[in-house]
Amino acid sequence: MQQVTVRVPASTSNLGPGYDCLGVALRVYNRVTVACDKGGPSSHPRIVSDAAEQFFTQTGRRAFSFSSSIVERVPRCRGLGSSATVRLGILLALNHLSGKPLDRLAVFRLCAELEGHPDNAAPAMFGGFTVVQSSARISSKRGSPKVRPSVQRFLVAPRLYFVLLVPHLEIETTRARRILPAKISRVAAVQNCANACGITAAFASRDYDKLRGSFSDNLHQPFRAKLIHFLPRVIQAAERGGALGAFLSGSGSAIAAITLKTPEKIATLMARAAAMPAHTIITHADNAGAQVLSVRRPSVTDH
Repeated sequence: MQQVTVRVPASTSNLGPGYDCLGVALRVYNRVTVACDKGGPSSHPRIVSDAAEQFFTQTGRRAFSFSSSIVERVPRCRGLGSSATVRLGILLALNHLSGKPLDRLAVFRLCAELEGHPDNAAPAMFGGFTVVQSSARISSKRGSPKVRPSVQRFLVAPRLYFVLLVPHLEIETTRARRILPAKISRVAAVQNCANACGITAAFASRDYDKLRGSFSDNLHQPFRAKLIHFLPRVIQAAERGGALGAFLSGSGSAIAAITLKTPEKIATLMARAAAMPAHTIITHADNAGAQVLSVRRPSVTDH
């Protein structure tokens, strides 16, 4: 039996003003194992079966039966890219088992299409700090717009800590997107552009002190605070504790702080400010991205 195990990192996305564009891979991982199954069709969760269907459609390869298992360390429905780790793990494993018809960029784009947004798929695949640029093209088959994002990636130094507050509160991405307004003012949009550019410049130059004051946002956080009422006070607590800044991780409910010092103190202050059941994680960026950990080839006894 041929079997592939893939390790995929969690990610924190948006980083405040970089909505659907900015992300960082984190050293928290899900492991996805896929094995060819000669016993016939297997039942899969929807997220797995959809990824498989898209993969075989995209590549034109003949579909085969497989079994899958996931060792989960990334909290679900917290804005830490859990769904991206599963989709990407399945896609990479199937790609490996099919003789690698897709390169890593193509697998990323397929994952981003399944996700509906690229900001978790990019760091999960490539690691580090990522900036996603999207350009639209028209599909000749259906005439519908398709997004073909490109990615710029920067390594993140180990001296930078990421402090995560993970509340015992699940937020569905679709619900968090529905609450956003259709329009914002030009002044608010310009401020977001300036802050997102500042964050990108700080990560690209590794001058992380320049991150301070760049995480304020007008696109999504003020509105999602209605779902996560403790967001403003947790951000304030992290910054008062010495963090360079803090922000809602993805669509939440996790809140991330970035710091060069005293991560334990900041974690304690964030948990205290939340005033609800939660746990904290102190970690660093993952610069490797998704990795194939092991491949088991068919043996004589498998035939």
